Amino acid sequence: MAFSDDELEHMLGPEGVIAKSHPAYEYRPGQIRMAQAVISAIKQNHHLCVEAGTGTGKTLAYLIPAIFSRKRVIISTATKNLQEQLFSRDIPFLEKALDQKFSVCYMKGRSNYLCWNKLEEMNGEQYLFSPHDPERLSMIREWAQKTKTGDRGELTDLPEDMLLWHRLDARRETCSGQKCRNFDACFVTRVRQQAMQSDIVIVNHHLFFADLALRQGDFGAILPDYSILVFDEAHELEDVATQYFGTMVSNYRIEELIRDADKALTELKAGSEFLSNQIAKLYQRSKEFFLSFQSSKEGRFTLHPLGEGLGVRRGPLSEDSISSPYKALRIQIGAFKSALANVPVQSESIEALIRRCQEIEDNLASILELDSNEHVYWCEIRGRGGVFLWASPINISEILQDRLFSKVDSAILTSATLSTGGNFQFAKSRLGLQTADELIVPSHFDFGSQAVFYIPRNIPEPREEGWVRHACNEIETILEASRGRAFVLFTSYSQMEQVHHSLKNRLNYPILIQGEKSKSGLLDAFRNLPNAVLFATSSFWQGVDVQGEQLSCVIIDKLPFSVPSDPVVAARIAHVNDSGGNAFYDYQIPNATILLKQGLGRLIRSKTDRGILALLDKRILTKSYGRMFLRSLPPAPLTQDPIQIGHFLDI
Repeated sequence: MAFSDDELEHMLGPEGVIAKSHPAYEYRPGQIRMAQAVISAIKQNHHLCVEAGTGTGKTLAYLIPAIFSRKRVIISTATKNLQEQLFSRDIPFLEKALDQKFSVCYMKGRSNYLCWNKLEEMNGEQYLFSPHDPERLSMIREWAQKTKTGDRGELTDLPEDMLLWHRLDARRETCSGQKCRNFDACFVTRVRQQAMQSDIVIVNHHLFFADLALRQGDFGAILPDYSILVFDEAHELEDVATQYFGTMVSNYRIEELIRDADKALTELKAGSEFLSNQIAKLYQRSKEFFLSFQSSKEGRFTLHPLGEGLGVRRGPLSEDSISSPYKALRIQIGAFKSALANVPVQSESIEALIRRCQEIEDNLASILELDSNEHVYWCEIRGRGGVFLWASPINISEILQDRLFSKVDSAILTSATLSTGGNFQFAKSRLGLQTADELIVPSHFDFGSQAVFYIPRNIPEPREEGWVRHACNEIETILEASRGRAFVLFTSYSQMEQVHHSLKNRLNYPILIQGEKSKSGLLDAFRNLPNAVLFATSSFWQGVDVQGEQLSCVIIDKLPFSVPSDPVVAARIAHVNDSGGNAFYDYQIPNATILLKQGLGRLIRSKTDRGILALLDKRILTKSYGRMFLRSLPPAPLTQDPIQIGHFLDI
């Protein structure tokens, strides 16, 4: 990769082409330092961890070296919104500024694309999901004849949560691959062909790890081979990778199999009384099995292995309540699979159904019968009857080292919150990144003058009696100083609802609360309502950008330690301790530090932003471990005086 410092200065320097093309350009030495580190890592086939503080301009700092590397680069972002921002805003800006056209495409997960087979097979179908679906189906048919991508994101006039789309998407479970009659016309085929011809492919973390997990079997993998990998918002990688290297079976998955089987057999005119009885039995056995879990309250619970004899008690449930229904379900899945294999008229859809039966059978066995000390087995019971059974890897470091970092020439991991205590040891150990270059670029913003960090002195600890009452009084005081214009962020829904209930009639500002609208709807309302206050939980701690005076305060209820009784968290804690470490200091504190940095990072998003950061948890000052948090936080002046925060925004 021939790319000199002079060329980099020509692009990103104060007199460079970017400066001449961007009306709000700011010279950022940290951006050039980061770009130099990325160039060096790519040249030397090294991995690199970069913490780029807010305002660094990290996107251009990795985009320019990636584009000029002359190798295929995968850029993976945390969300589809960030993907689209890269593809629709950042790349076109660079093309215009540099007067060049780049070879770039972006890909989403298979469920975002239309399946031609399903659209064709829906002709004349009478059972849709809502009275609006015939009209929506007509709109989709018209759109399908015009679209070049088949990307559901183009259907902006249709609701995001439309159940009809689930009957039309190209997800892997219902795909017959190259045997499909529409394989060449398939939108997934087309986007993969486009990716094969592109130098830069933009994906999101969920698609990346779904693809990486499938590469062992090579069925359904859609990403092309690559030499360089960039992870933007890399602090989210462990949780996303854990999800895709795990195994999950839900009652919804089996219900969907039953619906698809009934539909396929009807259309093939291959149904019979025997097959109808088999479908009915599968429905009944599945219902009985999952009902045995629904006797528990909502939440996440650890499951203990049944073993080959299926006679060990699982979590809060008795052995009889699980083992007998499971045996019956397992037998019936096998019987239904055999019945499908003997259908006189075989087809792509029947083959896909047989494969899905086998996958569900194998997945259930791996969750309910195996007892690996490398996995945690757990169930999640959601509202409206949802039951999800999981086998999740406890530690993904060896998986990622073996299947990812040892195989790619250069991986660039970047985020505004990737280090803890001034180093990357935590992130590297959790992700299996054995060797990597490191760089911490401080924020481009002046937290010393733009923010004040308030921690009340006279407040109980969060678990002590009276904390909620004191917290509500503190929130009133802080919001009076900021005149509303605040995010109040909580570590749990119950805490949020309790505080909101206490304050909703005491505050003289418009109040919004997570759950009353979609995330984008809440953000739009917050931006447009003068002096608004938003109560929210985890999904608003990161990836949310509100610039200007409208957001002048961020209040966080307490240090965001993960719930230690959560099955996955508990298993990780036990694994660290059993390996000779101290989970509290080696896992829980670093993990909470990164999340706290994310939450506080919502406030200062430009050089003109000013505001109050507040944490209603005095443990950060009174406990010895508090220093570990403080060392990692933005360098805003610390105060315990409510009068001082009242004066800060008046200056």
